[in-house]
Amino acid sequence: MKHTTEIHRINELLKLNEEKSAFLDDSVSHNPVEHYYSASIFEREQAAIFRQLPQPLVHSSELKEPGAFLRRTLAGLPLLITRDADGHVHVFLNVCRHRGTRLVDEQSGCKHRFTCPYHAWTWDNRGELIGVPHQKLGFPDLDRAQHGLKRLGCSEFGGWLWVNPAGEEAPDIPAFLQDYAPDFSWFGGESLQLLHVEEQTREVNWKLLVEGGIEAYHFRVAHRNTIAPYFFDNLSSYESSGPHLRSILAKRSMADLRTQAEADWQLRDHAQVVYTLFPTTQLLVQSDHIGWVHFEPLSASSTRMRLCTLVPANRVETDKDLAHWAKNHAITVKTLSEDFAIGESIQQGLRSGANEALNFGRFEGALAVFNQQINDRLSPK
Repeated sequence: MKHTTEIHRINELLKLNEEKSAFLDDSVSHNPVEHYYSASIFEREQAAIFRQLPQPLVHSSELKEPGAFLRRTLAGLPLLITRDADGHVHVFLNVCRHRGTRLVDEQSGCKHRFTCPYHAWTWDNRGELIGVPHQKLGFPDLDRAQHGLKRLGCSEFGGWLWVNPAGEEAPDIPAFLQDYAPDFSWFGGESLQLLHVEEQTREVNWKLLVEGGIEAYHFRVAHRNTIAPYFFDNLSSYESSGPHLRSILAKRSMADLRTQAEADWQLRDHAQVVYTLFPTTQLLVQSDHIGWVHFEPLSASSTRMRLCTLVPANRVETDKDLAHWAKNHAITVKTLSEDFAIGESIQQGLRSGANEALNFGRFEGALAVFNQQINDRLSPK
C-alpha cells in the first residue's frame, strides 16, 4: 500500500470519527437466507468458484526444505504438495495412478519418493513414476511417462503458494490480485514465518464466517471482553479491487495521530487491515504480525478453518518473542471463535422462518459487495 493511500484512509476515518458518523453505502441491502443453507447453491459455488479460482493454500515457510511435503484438501480435492531438490514446488492430486488409493497418508514430512500403500507403485517428488513391481509381467506395455501424478498448477507469490484447482496452468497471481498485489510487499509476506496454527470445524456456512470479518458494527457487543476496548465503535471503511476487499478497522489510538506529522503515520499501527481474498482467505494485518484465516467449505452448513499466526522470521529466537506471539495467537483465536459461535447461532435459525433475508446496513456495505461477487459467478452467462 502506498503511504499516500495510508494517509488518505486515516484522514477519512478520523474525519468520520470527528463527525460521529460512519463509512456509509447508499442503501441497505439484503441476502436471502436460502443462500446460506441450500445444498444446490453450495454445489454451484463448488463448481463455479472453489474449483475455478486460485487460492493461497500454503505459506512458503511451511515448505522450506527440499524434500518437504504437505497434505491438503482444496474444494474436495485431495492434494500432495512437494518441494523438489531444485527448490521448485509441485502440487498433485494425492491419488495413485494404478488403482486410485490415497498415495500419502502423513500430513507432512520430508521424502523424495512416495510409495503407494496398496501395490507399491512409486513416484518421485516431481510426480514421475519411478517404480512398478512386476512391471514386465503385469504391465508389459506401460508408459510410465503417461502415469505421472496428476498435476495442478501452482505459483509462489508474496510468501504464499497459490493453487489452481481448475487445471495444470500456473495461475497469474498479480493479475488475480489486481491492485492488492503490491500490498504483499507492503506487509512483508515473504519475510514471514508460520509459527502457530489451529484448526476448527464449525457447523456454519462459509459466507457467514467471511462476513463476520469485514465489519466493525458488532465489535462493541460481540467482542466486548476481548478486542472491543481497542477499537472505535462501528468505525471502519472498505474498498474493492476485482473480487477482493480491503477493509480498515480503526483502533482508538488512531485519534493520537492528529498530533503527529502525516509523514510518520503508519496505518497498520493504528488499525487492523483485513484483506478478504476471494473467495475463502482473509489476512488480518496487524502492527507486527499477520493472522491468516483460510476457510474450507465442506458443505452448505459446515466449514473447516485454519487459523494461523505469521510472524517476522527474524523474531522467533528469544523466549520473550515466542511468548509475545503465543499471546497474540491466543487472542486472535479467542476473538475469531466468538465470531464463529455467533455464525453457528445464525445457521441454526436460518430455516426457522423468522427471516426471508439477512439485512446489511449502510455501514455493512462490504458484505453486500462480497455476496454480489458470489451471485455474479453463479448467474447464467
